[in-house]
Amino acid sequence: MQRIETDVLVVGTGPAGAGAALALSTYGVPNIAVTRYGSLADTPRAHITNQRTMEVLRDLGVEDRVVAQATPQHLMSNTVFCSSLAGEELGRLRSWGNDPLVRARHELAGPSRMCDMPQHLLEPVLVEAAVSRGTSLRFDTEYLSHEQDDEGVTALVKDRLRGDRYEIRAKYLIGADGGRSRVAENSALPVNGRTGIAGSLNIVFEADLSAFTAHRPGTLYWVLAPGATVGGIGAGLVRCVRPWNEWMVVWGYDLDQGAPELTEEYALSVIRPLIGDDTVPVKITSTSSWTVNQLYAERYRDRRVLCAGDAVHRHPPSNGLGSNTSIQDAYNLAWKLKLVLDGTASSALLDTYDAERVPVGKQIVERANKSIGETLPLFESLDLLSTDDPDELWGRVEARKAATPEGESARGRLREAIAAKVYEFNAHGVEMNQRYDSAAVVPDGTPDPGFARDAELHYQPTTRPGARLPHAWITRGRTGLSTLDLGGQGRFTVITGIGGDCWLEAAEAASRRWGLEIATAVIGPGQEYEDPYGDWARLRETGDGGCLLVRPDNHIAFRHPGADPAAAKLLTLALGQILARDGE
Repeated sequence: MQRIETDVLVVGTGPAGAGAALALSTYGVPNIAVTRYGSLADTPRAHITNQRTMEVLRDLGVEDRVVAQATPQHLMSNTVFCSSLAGEELGRLRSWGNDPLVRARHELAGPSRMCDMPQHLLEPVLVEAAVSRGTSLRFDTEYLSHEQDDEGVTALVKDRLRGDRYEIRAKYLIGADGGRSRVAENSALPVNGRTGIAGSLNIVFEADLSAFTAHRPGTLYWVLAPGATVGGIGAGLVRCVRPWNEWMVVWGYDLDQGAPELTEEYALSVIRPLIGDDTVPVKITSTSSWTVNQLYAERYRDRRVLCAGDAVHRHPPSNGLGSNTSIQDAYNLAWKLKLVLDGTASSALLDTYDAERVPVGKQIVERANKSIGETLPLFESLDLLSTDDPDELWGRVEARKAATPEGESARGRLREAIAAKVYEFNAHGVEMNQRYDSAAVVPDGTPDPGFARDAELHYQPTTRPGARLPHAWITRGRTGLSTLDLGGQGRFTVITGIGGDCWLEAAEAASRRWGLEIATAVIGPGQEYEDPYGDWARLRETGDGGCLLVRPDNHIAFRHPGADPAAAKLLTLALGQILARDGE
């Protein structure tokens, strides 16, 4: 049987697989990516690309390509609740960082802006960049099984065009093959939760809906209509794919009755009431059915097999967390694989992938499903669940306008229900507050600062080890850049200030001891990098002569408050722990 060899085999080319291939090739790691399909994603699927993911793409050198094709943040501003697009509006929520106060927090939090980048546009950007940097991509190649030994993984794959089977021998295998992951199944990863909670349909179509949407630009238009609470994701949804001519409807169905036959006639029967104007020409481009899941793996690694993305966390699209978490899984894993493969770190470093990403996967699965339940109060606020009669239902919607105590009460309940959806559409903390606790983080003895504000809604920067490096605008000569731009690029970075020369010397010593690149940056007046606004000084939580050791994924690995004559020993020991070579 034919066998080909590589360092890493990536199964799947969705956000997790494409992100992994891109990061690995960016770091110079030979890899082969396979997909059983003959093309990349051909429907919009995932779309919200949050601020943290845009920072990842910035570091991987493709942020500008995404921005060029994506719907910008300001056109995502309104989440609208209505009886139909052409019908009565019940209220709006400023969303996705577009509330003035939330927008300010986004701008303070990072150099990048979230956007709406549908998956069928995002995947080609990631894959093209990965291939241009060295990834070998194989379409129509189906993963069947794998076997492991002490030296690597042998995967059996099938060429779906020729029909023959062959082997791919790799040192490590990344299972990024989606919600029906055969890699995760063959690895017997333990899971928690269940699948098939509710039935849902996606109907993608073309229509000029600018008359109903351009004046209130947004990504999501929620329709509280008869049948909207059956299955699905809480209500009828009209989602903008490309303003204002490409759309996708998400509509529920009863799992006990099975998915309906998705004929064009049926699709139009769903779409037209949600639009509310039957004169609008509609062209159906695709239909599909799927189920709402609430499942996460309790472990992502089985020796030399590591899974990522929907293979290990499956949930509804609420909060827009799916592709973001998948790409961030890959970003966390790729630099660790690189250091293990080149002998800089021991394989025990890969244990920290589980320790760091499993809690994140659990959190986003629970948050996304909770958001579905938080839609129900919208219907309850106007007592829309106790009747199936459309005339009575619309009568209750109309009754909220009455100048009566009952009308006033209904209006108040509706406002409260809409305001509560902030946890789905402005959950900045869920997106940005990931703080890792693993052997790849060296504690500094300080107490966990916790969260002074709601940790789901508000990002709260800290330099405590395990947290993401805080962003501040600094300068290098006449050029402005983010502190995040000092890190990343596949290497560790030491950041210090005036009086921190001992840490520069320590970086040289640790680099020689462990054989890895360590970049250095000194921030202060008259230094290569300056802090003209004083923002970095307020955020760094160390003295001028202190030290931050930043990992390749821009999370803080080690912190010391000031200069120290034992700096070389401290930094070398810290890196020894991170690289899982502290026994040496």
